[in-house]
Amino acid sequence: MAGHSQFKNIMHRKGAQDAKRAKVFTKLIRELTVAAKTGQADPAMNPRLRAAIQAARASNMPKDTMERAIKRGAGGDDGTNFEEVRYEGYGPGSVAIIVEGLTDNRNRTASEVRSYFSKNGGAMGETNSVSFMFDRVGAIRYAADAAGAEAMFEAALEAGADNVESSEDGHEITCAPDDLAAVRDALEATFGSPEHARLDWNPQTSVPVADENTAKTLLKLLDALEDNDDVQRVFANFEIPDDIMEKLG
Repeated sequence: MAGHSQFKNIMHRKGAQDAKRAKVFTKLIRELTVAAKTGQADPAMNPRLRAAIQAARASNMPKDTMERAIKRGAGGDDGTNFEEVRYEGYGPGSVAIIVEGLTDNRNRTASEVRSYFSKNGGAMGETNSVSFMFDRVGAIRYAADAAGAEAMFEAALEAGADNVESSEDGHEITCAPDDLAAVRDALEATFGSPEHARLDWNPQTSVPVADENTAKTLLKLLDALEDNDDVQRVFANFEIPDDIMEKLG
């Protein structure tokens, strides 16, 4: 099991589906509100809002819920100001972790994130203490049935992407951060809206975690981070062998 994003190393481990859905909606609503507040309320003119709407649709968020969040952000009358924050640190097994969030109280969020690290065998570091071990990339995802692997590869290459990985799970396109908007727009014109188009942190190398107890504590830390409403996304550079994952259930 490799880890680098909330979608691939955290969400599928959740057992309580209703609770997970509520958590996802809370985070998506916050992103919709901030996107509408920091840009235009028209998704056609606001790439961040358009991406947030796409993510909300992919999670089957009701349309009226999305519209209320956008209206609240565009009106700026909810009295809440969210700030983007990033925390970095090491988890069990010297695994590097990056945490991205949106918070209305930086002190509260920093304190909570720090406590998760300390209670689960890790330590929060300074900004840029681990990010040098990751590459900042533009990441675009399409469902597997959006196109054939060859068609997606050719279109992405023509659009200026750096890499395409296609599997039965979908198409993952990566590009330079500055090229994200251009690559996204070109692919949208051919294949329609992607499931997401955003900036990611991709680990340059993976840290093997072959000890069962270490892996258990690491996953507990990642779950604790992900469960926090202020945390939007979590990235980590670990690799847990399949046999250990099976033991952990």
